[in-house]
Amino acid sequence: MNSNYTLRDEIRDYWSLRAPTFDEQVGHEIFSEEEREAWRDLFRRHLGPGQGRKALDLASGTGVISHLLHGLGFTVTGLDWSDAMLTQARAKAARRGAEIRFVMGDAERTLEQPESYDVLVTRHLVWTLVDPKAAFREWHSLLRPGGRLLVVDGDFVSDTIVKRMIRFVEKLVPGLAGASHAPNAMRETHERILRRVYFSKGARAEEVAGLLREAGFSRTLIDRDLKPIHRAQAKNLPLLRGLERAAQHRYAVLAVKAST
Repeated sequence: MNSNYTLRDEIRDYWSLRAPTFDEQVGHEIFSEEEREAWRDLFRRHLGPGQGRKALDLASGTGVISHLLHGLGFTVTGLDWSDAMLTQARAKAARRGAEIRFVMGDAERTLEQPESYDVLVTRHLVWTLVDPKAAFREWHSLLRPGGRLLVVDGDFVSDTIVKRMIRFVEKLVPGLAGASHAPNAMRETHERILRRVYFSKGARAEEVAGLLREAGFSRTLIDRDLKPIHRAQAKNLPLLRGLERAAQHRYAVLAVKAST
């Protein structure tokens, strides 16, 4: 492998390979109005009304979260490092007639202008960060005074009773738990990446919140009430996968930049 090929490059290329099927998977795309409204409620609760305020969707993928924010009245930029993801995101926005700016960039080194956003949102990004301390400082710098960052993430690594149960059932009845998100050929790459990221042991809410405060955010709030989202998603998942999702340590962390 090229000695200049970094872990960040590998992460980018992994998600580029996932791009063609990204919107087919529960937890990535949204498959019901019930789930869509649950996401809107979460954003309204922590971010307030859009009213034209500028929002940055970090690691925007195919633009799922970008479209939710746009629908709530935010002026949205979606940033992603995968050209394949951005191609799909732009095509989706064109089909829907949504004026969303999509740009290529590394979420850990955005190159966006300081104090240029009112709101930042990330979904399932933090657990993949190589250097979250530097990323969080960068995100803090992008927000205007009083700006808000909402991190939606989870610990998808730690073993649980439900995971062990699923493995046991899978041995008895292969396929009963449903297919993995990642095709078999990509699981090895995913696991190799996971062993090398900062949160290789799992991104826990309290640690994420603590690192955000270290990065300069004046206050943080951990919201574990994501049940409406997970209930809606479970309706489109095999039973065991729905149970696994409900049992995982999933959360949202709101971080606020001081007003002055």
